Amino acid sequence: MIYPTRMAVLAAAIGVPVTLLVAMLFPATWYAGLGWPLAVLTLVFADAVLGHARARVVLALPRSAAVGVSLSVPIEIWIDARRPASAAQVALAPDPLLSFVDAAPLDVALIAGRGTATVALTPLRRGTARLGTIWVRWAGPLGLAWRQARIDGDRTLPILPDIEAVRRQGAQVFQRHAVQGLLAQSDRGDGTDFDALVEFRSGVDRRAIDWKQSARHRKLYAKEYRTERNSQIVFAIDSGRQMSEPVDGIPRVDRAVSAVLLAGWLALKLGDRVALHAFDSRPRMASGFISGAGAFAELQHLAAGIDYSGDESNYTFALTTLAARLKRRSMIVLFTEFTDPISADFMVRAVARLLKTHLVLIVVLRDDELETIVDRAPEQAADVTRAVTAAALLRDRRLVLLRLRHLGVHVIESPYDQVAERLVEGYVDLKRRSLL
Repeated sequence: MIYPTRMAVLAAAIGVPVTLLVAMLFPATWYAGLGWPLAVLTLVFADAVLGHARARVVLALPRSAAVGVSLSVPIEIWIDARRPASAAQVALAPDPLLSFVDAAPLDVALIAGRGTATVALTPLRRGTARLGTIWVRWAGPLGLAWRQARIDGDRTLPILPDIEAVRRQGAQVFQRHAVQGLLAQSDRGDGTDFDALVEFRSGVDRRAIDWKQSARHRKLYAKEYRTERNSQIVFAIDSGRQMSEPVDGIPRVDRAVSAVLLAGWLALKLGDRVALHAFDSRPRMASGFISGAGAFAELQHLAAGIDYSGDESNYTFALTTLAARLKRRSMIVLFTEFTDPISADFMVRAVARLLKTHLVLIVVLRDDELETIVDRAPEQAADVTRAVTAAALLRDRRLVLLRLRHLGVHVIESPYDQVAERLVEGYVDLKRRSLL
């Protein structure tokens, strides 16, 4: 494709007054004024011919990317021409899963027809991004004509859940909380799982004395316990309309998935069994329980399959189906978001039925947008109305969380950038208290 540059357009525009002046001064030879635009057109055509070349582009995409984590993709350009161009511009086809830091064409300096540059982009959602079309353009030697090439190819970038928190915080979690499981250690004297029968000694709780065994051996013996390791942890993720809305550019459901991966990795290391459950208007995913540190790859694969949805969440259907699948007491970690008091009431009723058998932990993200509206000083009458509405929504939200706590539900309301760490702290605390 060939089209004029800005310089060619300006050169042609400058010739318009000259053409009009010649036509006014010399009416008999008015056509002489057309010499300027014809000369510019001739030079543009000559520049396009001289700038003829073949272009080749290599985009070095990584094997995968993590949602919300910015990355730089190197790109190489070759312009094979008799007279090599000194610069080129590159533009990539947009993709709804990606956000480009600079939407304008990327300028690339060329040396002997070859140049390299870096494309900065940020994955916005999970899925497979396609960068199949790349446009390259370069100017001719005179700078009057652009030559543009369209290069098509099958370039895909899988966007997976962010596991950077697992890599970065995994070891720190063990050191901070001093939990057992990473090393061959057992937390004796804490928990409900019977470990061994030991001789009674000073400092041992007298309630742990086994009187039958003591009478048989004619010496005091006590039962020693350890923390149970075979607990069942179910991560239930609401992927409905409200959870698909972005918070600071990243959907809530992706922030929940990142937190699940860190907590799930820790649970697998500690010997617990982990399952994943996703729902919107109906259950969308119901995995079986997996165990062992080597099963983390399967957990990551399952989490990557959680899709976004525009449906309203049906808590009654989803949580009733989940309860029917569980055959023993489990810890259910529910990630959700609510603004409508009616739907929140359905959630409270469904969770109340789960509490008869299971331990429930609900994780919600703090609504910083509403709190900002409430705290902001009003400047117009509309700001007052907006602040009153936001305050009413926050009040309804706090009432729902208060009802859940009164029922016996453990609730974590966390800022969006601390949800993974807060979830791990809550899980470790419940495990240490032997509530699982």
